[in-house]
Amino acid sequence: MQEFWDTITGWLKGNFSDFALSKLYITCAIAGGTVLLGQTGLNLFGIGGDTDVDPDVDVDDLDGGDSLNFLSVRALAGFLTFFGLVGWVGTDAGWGQVGTVGAAFASGTSVMFLVAFLMRMFQRLASSGNVKPENAVGKTARVYLRVPAERSGKGKITVRVQDRSMEYEAVTRGPELPTGSECRIVEMITEGTFEVASLK
Repeated sequence: MQEFWDTITGWLKGNFSDFALSKLYITCAIAGGTVLLGQTGLNLFGIGGDTDVDPDVDVDDLDGGDSLNFLSVRALAGFLTFFGLVGWVGTDAGWGQVGTVGAAFASGTSVMFLVAFLMRMFQRLASSGNVKPENAVGKTARVYLRVPAERSGKGKITVRVQDRSMEYEAVTRGPELPTGSECRIVEMITEGTFEVASLK
């Protein structure tokens, strides 16, 4: 085992000087930190949120998986930042090349796992907050704007879905439903339009 470590140490010393490794660590820290700060700044101004251009390339979205995403820009930037910072500190403190590389890699990997885990949690929170209109079917609603008889026009209803008061367009096959009356949602025609029926 000692020979193995001696081989690695000899190879590192022969191919990388402390100065070259320091430059590598500093470059990684600056590159990763710049990306993280840039994304944080964009999020503060609302640019990095739910836009058409998502800076995270989520491999799981391709197959609908629920695993952690280690290939996102944030996770890789976190790895580079902490790999660089710990490596820089270790080189400056004289930990030795093997110890410094090991500590830098371990800290970068830990941060990458943490960022991937947090991003997955945020994704779940965001998706659980979305209202699914189909959940309104079968519920009792109140007519907000009269619903014309026999599908001759559209009115509006309000209904509680997932603990939220939602407003949708509504049609009915039966008689007119006046404003303020109660009705039951029978069928979802589109995401924003439902067929309703009087409770009487």
